[in-house]
Formats: sequence, C-alpha cells, structure tokens
Amino acid sequence: MTESAECARILIGQLLAQGVTDFVLAPGSRSAPLALCLDATAKAGRLRLHVRVDERVAGYLALGLAKASQRPVVVVTTSGTAVGNLLPAVMEAYHAGVPLLVVSADRPSWLVGFGANQTTEQGGLFGDFLSYFARVSSAAPAAAQAAQAARAVLLATGATGGRRGPAQLNVELAEPLVSPGWSAVAVEVAAVTAQRITLPEPVWLPGTPPTLVLGGDGDAETGRTAAAFAGEAGLPMVAEPSSNARFGTSALATGRLLLGGPLGSQVERVVVFGRPTLSRPVTALLSRPGVEVVVVTDRSDFVDPGWRVSVVAQAVAVAPGPAEWLAAWQQADAARSGQVDQVLAGSTELTGVALARLVVASMSSDQVLCLGNSNPIRDADLAPIRTDPVRTFANRGLSGIDGTVSTAAGISLGSGTPTTLLCGDLSFVHDAAALTIGPGEPRPQLRVVVADDNGGSIFATLEYGRAEFADSFERVFATPTGLDLVALASGYGASARRVSGAAEVAAALAEPITGLEVLVVPVDRAGRAELTQQLSRP
Repeated sequence: MTESAECARILIGQLLAQGVTDFVLAPGSRSAPLALCLDATAKAGRLRLHVRVDERVAGYLALGLAKASQRPVVVVTTSGTAVGNLLPAVMEAYHAGVPLLVVSADRPSWLVGFGANQTTEQGGLFGDFLSYFARVSSAAPAAAQAAQAARAVLLATGATGGRRGPAQLNVELAEPLVSPGWSAVAVEVAAVTAQRITLPEPVWLPGTPPTLVLGGDGDAETGRTAAAFAGEAGLPMVAEPSSNARFGTSALATGRLLLGGPLGSQVERVVVFGRPTLSRPVTALLSRPGVEVVVVTDRSDFVDPGWRVSVVAQAVAVAPGPAEWLAAWQQADAARSGQVDQVLAGSTELTGVALARLVVASMSSDQVLCLGNSNPIRDADLAPIRTDPVRTFANRGLSGIDGTVSTAAGISLGSGTPTTLLCGDLSFVHDAAALTIGPGEPRPQLRVVVADDNGGSIFATLEYGRAEFADSFERVFATPTGLDLVALASGYGASARRVSGAAEVAAALAEPITGLEVLVVPVDRAGRAELTQQLSRP
C-alpha cells in the first residue's frame, strides 16, 4: 500500500470513529486514494457515499445532510479549482453553524508555488470561515494524521465548547497515489472518546415587562425549546418559518405584520432563540432604543443587529406574563389573519403567498419542509399556525439562493424522510445541476415545488421596484430566463410537470412523494408589489 493510500485509510477510519456516517465525493485524480477507500468502505456497509460531478452541488448536498442529521458530514474534492467551488457552501455553513468538513486533496507542499499542474494555495481559500484548518501530509506519522481528523470533528461540532462550523483537512498526497495491482479494502473504525460539555443553570430574568419571544432560524431542538419557553411563560411568539417553533398557541401567523402596530410599540423585552434574519420589522424591533434584548444560544456569534443585547445565556427563565398581554396578541393575530384571507381571496391568479399556504398545509408531521430564500420563505411566514410541528429548513446563514436544490436533496437523504422544497424559479435554475444524480447513487425522496413567476419578484417589493427604475427593472433585477422549467427538469431525468390553480396544486401536493419530482407552478408577478402593499396595510 502506498503512503497516500495508507493516509486515506487512516483519515477515513478516524472520521468514522468520530461519528461521521455520510461522505460526499466529487471525483478527481489527486483524491483517488480517498475515493477508492470510500468506495470499498461504502460497499462494506460502514458508511454512506454520495457522488456528484459538480463540486458546488456536492458542497451544498453535504450541507443539507449535516443540517438534517445534526452530525458532521464530509465533502471530498480533488485539488485546484475543485476546492474553490466549495466556498459558497462553506460560507453558509459558517454563518449557520453547520459542521461541514472539507477534505481537500492536494499536492505535497514542496510543489506548491512552483507552477506544478493543478496546484494553488488551498490553505487560505476559505479565509476566516473555518472553525479549524489543518494540513495533513501523507508523510506524517499515522498518529498525527488521526489526531488531526479527530480534532477537526471535535472543533466543527463545538464539542470542546467553541462555535460549530466548517473545518478543512487539506490532505497533501504524494505520488504514487496507488500502487500497481493495489485494491482498496474497507476501512476499519478506530475507537475514540469525545469530550462532553455540560450546560449551566438557566439565567433568571426579573420582572414581567411586556415581553415578546422571537424565534429565528434554528434546528428542531431550538424550535421546541423556544415554543416550550413561550408556552410555559404565556408569552406571544413571532416565529419565522425555519425557526421550527411555528406551532402551538403562542405562535402568531401574522407576527411580522403586527410588529409595526400598537402592540409592537409596547414591547419592552425580546427573548431571542435561533437566528432571526427574515424581516425588516424584526430587525427594527431588535434595534429599537428602550427594548431589552435577551439572546438564548450556545453560539459565540450571537445575533445583535442593533447592538442592544444585554443578556446572552444558554438558558433563561422568567415569571409568567400577564394573561391579557398574550390574549391581545392572539386577538390581533386572528383579525389580521382574516384580512390576509380576504386579500388572497380577491386575487384572480394564484399568488406566491397562496402557494406557500398550500405547501405548508399539505405537510404531515412525519415529512420535512425546505424553503428557498427571497419570496418563498417570506410567503410561508404568512401561513396559518399549525398545531403540530413540521421539521423545516432554510439556508438562512447568508440567505442566498445558491445550492437550494442540492441542500434540500441532502436534507432528504440525511433525514431519510420525504421532503418538499418550495423555491422560486431563479433559485431552481441556479441549482438545476443538483438534479444530476448518477445511476446507483442514493436518491432523495424530494418534491421540488417551483413558484414560477419568471423572474425575481422580490425586487418588485423593494426600493428598486418603484416607477423610476421601470426602464431597468426587467433586465437587471427581475432577470426572467424564459426557460421551460418542465423541459429543463426532464432533461436532467427528473419527473416534472406543470400544475396550475389552487385545486390542481392541492391535489398534486396530496400525492405521496416517491422519488425526485418537480412541480412547476405559475404564480403572478405583475401584482406582487401591490399584493405586498395590501398585506402590509393595518
């Protein structure tokens, strides 16, 4: 066995020992020892391997797998530009606190900087977006190689008390990569004991000022904690769709619309769970003078957009709020929800908000919902509150449209659960390559619902949608592609069809998810700005 093949065996064995079960591979030459070891170990049933031809897709697939499984997931690439294609996924993982592990194959250090083929400085590609970085040389002692892999997992998962986030092992593999006649064997699992972290007692918040609970983007555990806290304290809660707290009696369906009204102006304390980034009214509240902002988190990079946070704790406790305070919010929410119903009922065409409501209503508690950025997640923020929680994901670390479909595929595979993604047409086109899944690869149970308004309708609701920008709007903001999205998806081998109108959409959503399918739903863009204005009026 060559030095590089032995290094690959040690690294994969150590990663398995640290609890890694899923590996995503984008093929290449320099990563050959890693690829062959992964393949042999997957065939032995000791890990699950996913192969993708596009590194950006691979990165976001690994991100989705890690988000759904709550375990670190490894993405393996060859050297050169292949590694650079992972940057968007690494950035999202950093800001969302996801343990994404990059294992980048590289040439030996003595070849870097001298013009050798496919060499660059891979150590600085991800800048400050890493929780840990290590150079792993195939010439190093085996114990050192194993220790670097173990440390990468521990620091990426925050097991030693730091922040969760991506890590990189840049593996310098010397030639010969494999020896003549060599056949990779399945990797055995080493034994490692990770450090355990205990949490402190809750911080007590004195008094009972008018308090609002705010649920930002977070995992299912964070969402349950936020919902339980609000319910036990009898406090109203504005819960974003990906907070996993948007259920129960405390959650408000039209919370973001109510923040600009008289009740919102009375708030004196906000208790924040997760990472709220979705709406301007929420940001304004967190920035308002006189409002006490309390953040409940185990992350060091806590949310504080208005520089007003006064308490940061891993758990808090409060006295129950006055019953009339919660009742006032619930009454206002019921009235505002009725107004939203009336506005939507007056639309002659299916709107994005109406589509989002149909998608949310179609979900059962044993399924997973993914929401694309821009309008889809904001539209879901006006859906009625459910009595039962639905596990919900969105890439809100940086709120980009990159890798939306790839992430959802990873979430489906990571959770082993039928998954529905609601996204816009531009998000879908941007990541259509995610539909490329080779024969024999694990396939997600994923339904992609594309809100097709032929462009970026969110810009119509922003400053750029005003009349003075009309001459430029279509080309530089809306950017319609004019593509036949059903034909595009079908070309990638996905089952695809166009469905129109609320009744037809509801019927399609009621069908079981049996594989990878795409539903293209035309929605109105021409009236988007007016709809937003109508919904925002008190």
